[in-house]
Amino acid sequence: MTQTTIRAPGEVMFSPAVRAIQAHKGSRESYAHVEQTRGFRHDVDADLAARLAETTSFYLATASADGQPYIQHRGGPKGFLKVLDGRTLAFADYSGNKQYITQGNLAENPRAYIFVMDYAHRRRVKIWGTARVVEDDPALLQSLMPRGYKARPEQVILFTIEAWDTNCPQHIPQKFDAADVAEALAVRDTRIAELEAELARLKGQSTPSV
Repeated sequence: MTQTTIRAPGEVMFSPAVRAIQAHKGSRESYAHVEQTRGFRHDVDADLAARLAETTSFYLATASADGQPYIQHRGGPKGFLKVLDGRTLAFADYSGNKQYITQGNLAENPRAYIFVMDYAHRRRVKIWGTARVVEDDPALLQSLMPRGYKARPEQVILFTIEAWDTNCPQHIPQKFDAADVAEALAVRDTRIAELEAELARLKGQSTPSV
């Protein structure tokens, strides 16, 4: 049986070729300092857990054995991407177009990557790791299925974190979900109605008696 080599987060993120380019372009020293001091993260902390709890959308990247990349969108209600433990994420994989490219890739190459974009707060999370498909655990599938969500769950994808990092907000356009905008407008409209009612009441009180 082949034993999986556990790599440090910095080794996962920065291959020898990446490190060489960093050295050529002047950023290797600063990243080496990070690796030698605080290091890059691989465990789920409170910050990452809070971000994932609000996530309604992310992208899952895989590659075939010969390196052909593929990125697929995954979406659902807030919190559909669940934290099972300090190194494991999971989600119910819904039935789709039945191309099964992601599953085929994972069958021959477990390397995977999750990219979470939060447009409202202009922040992003990058998560490196490995993933596998679980088809024979109905109890786990049911536990991951968001209550009341209208989708047909087909299987589970388990994601083991090897490294994760965040990016600065530079160049991220600020966008808001339609549901969040509708909620904000409803609050505004309610407040306007309250103010109009109060204004009408005050005008009524100030009208002199005939």
